[in-house]
Order: sequence, then structure tokens, then C-alpha cells
Amino acid sequence: MVSASSERYVASTVAQSVKILVVGAFGVGKTTLIGSVSEIAPLRTEETMTSASVGVDSLAGLDDKATTTVAMDFGRITVTPEVVLYLFGTPGQRRFWDLWEGLAEGAVGALVLIDTRRIEDSFEVFDQLEMRTGIPFAVAVNEFSDAPRYAPEQLREALDLLPETPIVMCDARHRESSAQALITLVEHALDNTKALT
Repeated sequence: MVSASSERYVASTVAQSVKILVVGAFGVGKTTLIGSVSEIAPLRTEETMTSASVGVDSLAGLDDKATTTVAMDFGRITVTPEVVLYLFGTPGQRRFWDLWEGLAEGAVGALVLIDTRRIEDSFEVFDQLEMRTGIPFAVAVNEFSDAPRYAPEQLREALDLLPETPIVMCDARHRESSAQALITLVEHALDNTKALT
């Protein structure tokens, strides 16, 4: 993997670019994950939360949250000298979900970030992903320090996931952990592509 201080431009050896969505409910760590793993300064469309979101965006368990993504996050990571991932983070609030279709166009898969402190917030995200995109996905559990821990099979049952859907644990603040979650997704998407051919 290329270091965070790598070149601004894609290396001449890159032969394939892959578009990945990073999705999840409000406040699960999508912006943090993209920021931790991107080798370029990530594009962020974060705005300060105002009183207009009171009663609309639940801040339960998110005491320190002061900003929110209103359009998308964007980052890039080179995973091999030949392959680069372009990461598109979606907003978590339902009122911005119309953006998902455009962001999903051309994506090979989605990394669904979840927070086990607020697992019920993820149900609508999975519905949205399946209805609007139809692309393969993997689940990454962002392990907040005060979050309950569950075995992957417990999560699979609670989220009603297919047996082949990968579930990985990650810490969105750490580059290696975030990169491994993305690699798991790419491997799953490649397996899906092979199964269809």
C-alpha cells in the first residue's frame, strides 16, 4: 500500500480503477474511515449541524458530533501498483438518500459501516442499498470503545444477511483496519463477478 503522503496523481502503473461506496447510518464513521485510509486529502462536504436538525437527526450516542456530510466524501487508495480504489462516502440521513443512485452508478460494491450501539439504524440502510443499487456489499462493524461486541453469526442473524455476505470488524480511525475492510469488500465483489460469468 502507498503511504498517506504519496503523490497527488495516480501512478502510471495503475491499469484498473475501482469505484467503491462507503455507506451507513448517520454517525457511524464513514467520513472517518475515508479520511483514515485515503492517500490524498479527502474531499469532504461536511457542514456544521444546526438547530434545523433537532428532532430530525438523532444524536443518541453521538455526544461529540457537531458536523455532518451533506453530499459525499471522496478519497483514493492504491491497493496494488496496478489497482486503485476510488471511495465515495454517502450521507447517512434519509433526506439525502436520493444522492445514492448517482453515487452508486459504476460502483462494484459497497462497504456498509455499522455501529452496534445503534444497530437498528442500519436496517433502513440495507433496504436502501438493496432497492436503489443492487450492488454486492460487505459489512464492517466500526468498533467504538463503548459499543457492545457480537459474534459475526449474531450480527448476520440480527441484520438478516445472506451467508456469503462478509462481516469484518474494524476501527475506522486506523488506516490498516479500514484498508482491510475495503479489501474484503473488493474480494467479495470479485467473487460475485466470477459467479455471474
